[in-house]
Amino acid sequence: MPTRIFVNLPVKSLDRSVAFFAHLGYGFDLEFTNENATCMVVGDNIFVMLLEESFFQTFTTKPIADAHKTTEAILCIGVDSRAAVDSLVDKAIAFGATASGGTRDLGFMYQRGYQDLDGHLWEVLHMEQDAEGAP
Repeated sequence: MPTRIFVNLPVKSLDRSVAFFAHLGYGFDLEFTNENATCMVVGDNIFVMLLEESFFQTFTTKPIADAHKTTEAILCIGVDSRAAVDSLVDKAIAFGATASGGTRDLGFMYQRGYQDLDGHLWEVLHMEQDAEGAP
């Protein structure tokens, strides 16, 4: 079984993306950072590689999706409380993200989302672990 996950995302401006995600409270591993890429630390074993589009393109022969026009993935982050969901999404919107998907309250799960500066979709959720219907 894998012990870590690395998500690779193309970005138009690495500096702009780093500033955005730093405002949200994420840290970066400087060992894996240069003018083309940075490693954003999401959790103990979860990392998002933010790659300048031209550098990202060297990893694939397929065209890069315009995330403002198409959905390539939805990245979902679990947090410890409903208040933390609201705080993270509200901060993202305050720093230039766009609200996405509305608020979903299923009782055992509370979720909101945003599109980051490059249009990537992020969902933030809190799930009650002991609630009926929760995985």
